[in-house]
Amino acid sequence: MEKYDVIIIGAGFGGLACGITLSREGFKVLVLEKERSLGGCFQSFRRGRYILDTGIHYVGSLSEGQIMHQYFKYYGIADKLKLLKLDEDGFDVIRFGDGREFRHAMGYERFIDTLAADFPDEVDGIRSYCDTIRHVGNMISPEVLRSGHISSGGMEYMGRPIYDEICRCTGNGLLRNILAGSNTLYGGEKEKSSIYEHAMVNHSNIEGAYRFVGGTQHVADAMVDVIRANGGEVRTLSAVTKIHLEGPKAEYVEVNGEERIACDWLISAIHPSLTLSLLENNSVIKKAFFTRVNSLENSYGIFTTYLLFKPATVPYINRNYYLYRREDTWDMHLDYRGYNVPAVLMSMQPGKDIRYCDVATLMTPMFKEDYARWENTLSGHRGPEYLEFKQAMEERMIEFVSSHFPEFRGNIEKVCSSSPLSYRDYTGTPDGSAYGIVKDWHNPMVNHLPPRTKIGNLLITGQNLNLHGAIGVAVSASVTCSEILGTEYLTKKIGNA
Repeated sequence: MEKYDVIIIGAGFGGLACGITLSREGFKVLVLEKERSLGGCFQSFRRGRYILDTGIHYVGSLSEGQIMHQYFKYYGIADKLKLLKLDEDGFDVIRFGDGREFRHAMGYERFIDTLAADFPDEVDGIRSYCDTIRHVGNMISPEVLRSGHISSGGMEYMGRPIYDEICRCTGNGLLRNILAGSNTLYGGEKEKSSIYEHAMVNHSNIEGAYRFVGGTQHVADAMVDVIRANGGEVRTLSAVTKIHLEGPKAEYVEVNGEERIACDWLISAIHPSLTLSLLENNSVIKKAFFTRVNSLENSYGIFTTYLLFKPATVPYINRNYYLYRREDTWDMHLDYRGYNVPAVLMSMQPGKDIRYCDVATLMTPMFKEDYARWENTLSGHRGPEYLEFKQAMEERMIEFVSSHFPEFRGNIEKVCSSSPLSYRDYTGTPDGSAYGIVKDWHNPMVNHLPPRTKIGNLLITGQNLNLHGAIGVAVSASVTCSEILGTEYLTKKIGNA
């Protein structure tokens, strides 16, 4: 039986980050991916001449000296990234159905001044909000890494609601909704989302938000190249079908129902409930823990419509638009049976001529009850009713967005779409959840899982540990790998890369 120092299940961003980290340290690493494509949410796919991104549309803290740039520098790919910095005067625009729009600007003073121009009586409240966001966001930084820590804190803010914090800062209802305007970027919910979750996402974008140019797949491909250059292996079409335990440790994994590969360490970068379902000969993890993990709520999914524009017809806008039918940026539950779209996050991808947009990606929240009737089907085999459902959603999303951008309608060459079920099938996330396990502030100790399991050499990583998105998963990967390498040793290497 072939043996590796470390086997990693899943070649999404978290699995690849762990693969780079451990292969750099001389470990014999094998990354196993069940799909044909690598990268998870960083996957891109082609439709003719167009490149479409799966799940990453912009990333924050990517300027020199900021935390995400530091991680990419450590991974050895910072100089390989094709980046475009978003508009500093308004990287995100919150726009309501009546045409009013408000900007989230880059840099805290610019952010404050821009909103204060629309709310001159709320300067103190806007500044108080920014003080909180910046304080929490700075708990992960290159300086913290260089001090030998992954984070300088945060648990206190995981147990406090962001909605209450925003209300503390301002009594202005409109401003409250604008400050929460990027909710759809991280699955924000009024009753559940914490200050920590909101702050980490928004701080990173206020610091320095960038779009990947030419498709996000190049990020994953660059990471794979580094792993292989370090002597590691990355295999596709290699589904782990069983994790065999001997006593308190994982002895080997079974791949595609036949091949057995042994390991000293096993890291699962897939959903914890899927990881538990693979265990064979388990006498370590109690049934109560299985029940607990399987009962954790997953976030909603995303229905995505891609507008593929005719060449050189639609000007590229270097901003993201959060379009809301109503002024309430928290309420995502509207009438899907009537295809009444409540909110759309629109992100543009420039073409080779950066003056023009190749693809506009339209994303709207979608809950399981809206697609549950097809949950036992696979992509390409869901029947005519499903296709009618998708086409109706596409049309309503185009109709909604075209009310803000009327030039879109006449310049569309082709329309593509994907439902949360498509996302589930290609990324392996239960129910097509976009953001993994819901991080409910009421009980953070339950829904923030540790990297260690009761199985001595089995670790978990990914967005279900700490936070979703590139930054959250990078941090989670470092937390996981520090269980093998030691926290102080690893963080100082990352911080000083």
